[in-house]
Amino acid sequence: MTPQFLSLRDTMSAYVHDGMTVALEGFTHLIPFAAGHELIRQRRRGLTLVRMTPDLIYDQMIGMGCAEKLVFSWGGNPGVGSLHRLRDAIEKDWPHPLTIDEHSHAGMAVRYTAGASGLPFGILKGYTGTSLVDANREHITSITCPFTGEAVTAVPALIPDVTILHAQQADVAGNVLMRGIVGASREAAMAARTLVFTVEQVVDDLDAPMNAFVIPAWQIAAIAEVPGGAYPSYAQGYYARDNAFYQAWDAIARSRDDFVSWMTQHVLGTLDHAEFLRSVGAAD
Repeated sequence: MTPQFLSLRDTMSAYVHDGMTVALEGFTHLIPFAAGHELIRQRRRGLTLVRMTPDLIYDQMIGMGCAEKLVFSWGGNPGVGSLHRLRDAIEKDWPHPLTIDEHSHAGMAVRYTAGASGLPFGILKGYTGTSLVDANREHITSITCPFTGEAVTAVPALIPDVTILHAQQADVAGNVLMRGIVGASREAAMAARTLVFTVEQVVDDLDAPMNAFVIPAWQIAAIAEVPGGAYPSYAQGYYARDNAFYQAWDAIARSRDDFVSWMTQHVLGTLDHAEFLRSVGAAD
């Protein structure tokens, strides 16, 4: 089965609906900013957002009212500080209350892996003696290994309704190539009920180097070609991370008014990702 090749707008409209559980993965690299911005433009509401290490794109989606729940490990502006819109939602219910389901990186990886494996839960040795157990008893518990009698930690499987990933290339048959730091992208892809991609480029044939993997076409519902779709994060082989953007975001996001003004101008006020890049001065 060949995935649909659609515009970003049509991909998000067709596959992401209010109230869904949605994972936008990417670990410092290949973060699907363009997809997140399009969900903001389409004013999605009531989403459960899932992500290992949520950073700026989730700060923006939470601040613009897209999310009612966050499933995550470590949230922050990497190398800079806090996510001020995330903090405002948790501490002061702005723009509305946000429920959180917090884990470690290992816990999130195990949850995705359980979902990808068709299992109801996963196990790990982590969390023992940590405060996360007391803070999240709904999703972290201890069980006894039936073989050794050892106490281990159990966490429920993560099965996103939709996983959205950004990658370097897709071929015309719909296979997708990802290379570089991929974090939990493979596990999130395999755990999802529906998988969609944005990519830097559609090519005739893929040439996979050593630090790469290919997601086969039959696993993918739709692909949108979106050059620069990970900006301001980076796409190995295409462009570097815009560190100045991350530094500037700290001041923008501290104030509700400044945040809303910036998002209105650069996201809601732009038709697509190409126009967003021009708006923030990042276009070629």
